[in-house]
Amino acid sequence: MPEQIPTTIEIFDDRLRPVVAGAPQLERLCTGARWSEGAVWMAEDDSVLWSDIPNDRMLRWSAADGMRVWRERVEFTNGHTRDLDGSLLHCSHGLRAVFRTAPDGSDQRIVVERWQGKRFNAPNDIVVKSDGTLWFTDPPYGLIIPEEGHGGVSEIGDCYVFRFDPKSGALDPVTDLPVHPNGLAFSPDERLLYVSDTSGALPEHGINHCIWVFDVDDGRTLRDGRVFAEVAPGLPDGFRLDHQGWLYTSSLDSVQVYHPDGTLLGKIPVPEKVGNVTFGGPGRDVLYIAASTSLYRIRLATRGVQRP
Repeated sequence: MPEQIPTTIEIFDDRLRPVVAGAPQLERLCTGARWSEGAVWMAEDDSVLWSDIPNDRMLRWSAADGMRVWRERVEFTNGHTRDLDGSLLHCSHGLRAVFRTAPDGSDQRIVVERWQGKRFNAPNDIVVKSDGTLWFTDPPYGLIIPEEGHGGVSEIGDCYVFRFDPKSGALDPVTDLPVHPNGLAFSPDERLLYVSDTSGALPEHGINHCIWVFDVDDGRTLRDGRVFAEVAPGLPDGFRLDHQGWLYTSSLDSVQVYHPDGTLLGKIPVPEKVGNVTFGGPGRDVLYIAASTSLYRIRLATRGVQRP
């Protein structure tokens, strides 16, 4: 049964008040993971899938069944999304690739695994644009964090955001501006791409814990990269946007909510470090929060961007 978690939403800007009207309740749905990441909503059966990366498995929660192990030995998957046809796309640290499965986990197929003949580092998070192109980040964490992959050396020698067109097979790096690109998401009109930089997780990179924003030109190239927000405490790992373009990002102690103008509107405190979030529920108004050992939810007076 869901456990109600006492929390008080912090409001820094009155524009947030309608979204959190009625003091919505944070609930812990289940626990037992080591590091929760990459939550994705499955509308077919009202469930959430997410990664427990160090345990090399994917978990599933639904109101009917509670928490179950969905698949084991998943090659250290991290971020997931739904493709336009409803299939699941997975970023795999272990395979150093993006792969696809059916919603039931069957029929695993590699989508893309090399650029110019070189293996990726450790694909981390992925989004699908309305034209069917796949955009994903490729930081080094599966190579350098023992419990999150098989280790290894970067063959590419850099960390890019990639754009892959399944129709033509074209694979292009679109930016290397974030030192360690991690989470990413498009604005509702797809004119902007947001990318988090979590290189601050490693001391030699200082305090890089920001979210970048880029203009998207012709639906395929990025320009004018600039810092959208510096997130503290902790790091902006994964995030999602709602229909009005507000950004809901992970941090050390909360889900932070940002207006498109860069204003921090408020925080939804969470008792564990947050890894990623996703909108779900029939109305897309439930924010599911993958945080360290647990999965949480809170119902908001908004709805997530439905893509796909």
